[in-house]
Amino acid sequence: MATLRKQYAVSRYVYSEDSFGEDYEKVYRVRKTTLDHLTRSSFVFVCSCDSKRAKNAVLSLLPIIGWMRIYRVREWLLGDVVSGISTGLIAIMQGLAFSLLASLPPSYGLYTAFFPMLTYFFLGTSRHISVGSFPVLSLMVGAVVTRLVPDEGPPANITGFEGLTQDQQRVLVASSVTFLMGIFQLAMGVLQVGFIVVYLSDTLVSGFTTAAAVHILVSQLKFVLGLTVPGISGPLSIIYTLEKIFVQITSTNICDLVMSILIMAMVFIVKELNDIYKAKLPVPIPIEVIMTVIACGVSYGFNFEKRYDVEIVGKMVSGYEPPMAPNVEVFQESAVEAFPIAIVGFAVAFSVAKVYSIKHDYTIDGNQELIAFGISNIFGASFRSFAASTALSRTAVQESSGGKTQIAGLISAMMAMIVTVALGFLLEPLPRSVLGALVIVNLKGMLMQFREIPYLWRRDKTECLVWLGTCLGAILLGLDLGLVVGLGVELLTVIFEPKGVKIFRIPSPIFFANIEFFRDKLVEAVGFNPLRVLRKRNKALRKIKKQLQQKDDDITERGSRDLVCQTTEESYMNMEELDQPTDLKGFPFQMDWNAELPSNVDVPRVDLHSLILDFSAVSFLDISAMKGLKMALKEFIRIDVDVYIVACDVYIVEKLHMCMFFDDEILTSMFFPTLHDAMLHVLEKHKDDTKNGSNTVAPHRRQCRKPPQKT
Repeated sequence: MATLRKQYAVSRYVYSEDSFGEDYEKVYRVRKTTLDHLTRSSFVFVCSCDSKRAKNAVLSLLPIIGWMRIYRVREWLLGDVVSGISTGLIAIMQGLAFSLLASLPPSYGLYTAFFPMLTYFFLGTSRHISVGSFPVLSLMVGAVVTRLVPDEGPPANITGFEGLTQDQQRVLVASSVTFLMGIFQLAMGVLQVGFIVVYLSDTLVSGFTTAAAVHILVSQLKFVLGLTVPGISGPLSIIYTLEKIFVQITSTNICDLVMSILIMAMVFIVKELNDIYKAKLPVPIPIEVIMTVIACGVSYGFNFEKRYDVEIVGKMVSGYEPPMAPNVEVFQESAVEAFPIAIVGFAVAFSVAKVYSIKHDYTIDGNQELIAFGISNIFGASFRSFAASTALSRTAVQESSGGKTQIAGLISAMMAMIVTVALGFLLEPLPRSVLGALVIVNLKGMLMQFREIPYLWRRDKTECLVWLGTCLGAILLGLDLGLVVGLGVELLTVIFEPKGVKIFRIPSPIFFANIEFFRDKLVEAVGFNPLRVLRKRNKALRKIKKQLQQKDDDITERGSRDLVCQTTEESYMNMEELDQPTDLKGFPFQMDWNAELPSNVDVPRVDLHSLILDFSAVSFLDISAMKGLKMALKEFIRIDVDVYIVACDVYIVEKLHMCMFFDDEILTSMFFPTLHDAMLHVLEKHKDDTKNGSNTVAPHRRQCRKPPQKT
């Protein structure tokens, strides 16, 4: 069936609040008295059942109750079991492999495949994502681990490291960072800031994960080549790592290299076949598991460790260790890295969960997801697991193999537990180069995102700039700083405005306690203090008036060229107080404050002609703040800066009318229903200036022209 592609266009007038009121009749709501509200509240309180409220609260905190009540055993259970087994096999392999990214012994990757899933099973709102290790997070944790416990040299001066081996120190660092990451996620969930994920656009996430894939690829080269390369973190770490690899390239272990190439080729081919025939295959062929079993058997049978000097997984931890407390000193050393790890982990998981919730028609709650992942990471870190999120490939297997609910996830966790408790010893002869090869071959999806560059360049160059800025920043500066760079580039593209225009968004109610803070931030955003500019201009006018009285040559000759246009009247300026509006009536010329001024006149240049205040988030404005707001607006208006207020709540506008906010300077025509209306109005008003190539033109500035000749 052909996809319908119809175009539509919306055409309407540009409305200010005044013109909108002329065309449409205002509808007034019926206001209720205080007695009405008290009566309604009392009725609701009496009629509502406490048990019902408690039930709703429990359902919101424990989503498992909601989907377990509708669970169809006959239709869903078999699919969940098959999906859980398939996902579990992949989770075990990925846990072992991704633990190398975190610079930890492989067995701790099995912990990450088990503990976080236990709590997410009860608290998560997604029914399809596979919770466990994720390569980007593993690499970010590994950067902290290698910084505090480097391969060469002494570890950081942390009291909790005393008496521990290097591996134990690294496990302590990884679990402490994960614990702090969980605290950040839990706090954001409790504070209801799940919306923070909207600031991570798809373009930014794509550029960031692509850069992470490059880091992961470089980090695994030492295993594939069988080289000893110390872990390096910080800006330009990828360049230093490549330098050390190429210096030792002649020492490559041929056995590791050949084995890695064969495994990558086989896994790649079978994965492509899985994609081609996914409609015919009941479950994808678990090629990673197959190749791991073969590699273990061959390595054990031919004794690769001693015969070819191949580094193997080695001793696996059997069973589970008792819980341990995180280290506060590690918190202090890693707080800067833990926060972006928390954001990235949640953003990736939420994005994947959203895709499958739409596909299967159920809702997910961003704040509850933050709480679920926060508690899962805190719980897992207490048992030595590292940062958990979701892996795209693993989640795809869980959904495509028939998984309907998180029972599939629970079964996959049980499989990781079986390997940890009883079968871990079978993986001890596994070469680490095999794990490195499995990591690299699974990077295909992320590395293929480089193909987005030409597409974005053709469709949206700004988005392409965000992608490139994020990717290059993360590659060169590291993933934590790279994320900051990406957010900075994205915010710059969001706030990019036409020259001479500033858009300032007020993100909260305005009241007596924050009005001065608002005014300070507004001055900081525009880059100048309007009151100071006004005072400077009034002082300059006094000086010019005095020079006119003295018939100064600089004004009469040079000034007439650069500053003034002579009029037929020869009256002088009647000066008022410095803070009052500049009154040019009766002045013998018209001022152009951005023109070249005499050397003895110093007035700041104002390259702003329009200031737009976005009131969409202002839900309240008290009388005290109203006075401060009015004064702030007048200060800008008096220096010839047009001020517009957009998306202001209708009831706030009513309050402004009642409190006599409007006068001969502050007009209702300054208010616009949307930001788009205001911007169209500004662009229309200054289109002539733009055509003439003027970057910053004061909207009320009168241009110097020769007075008309009398005939």
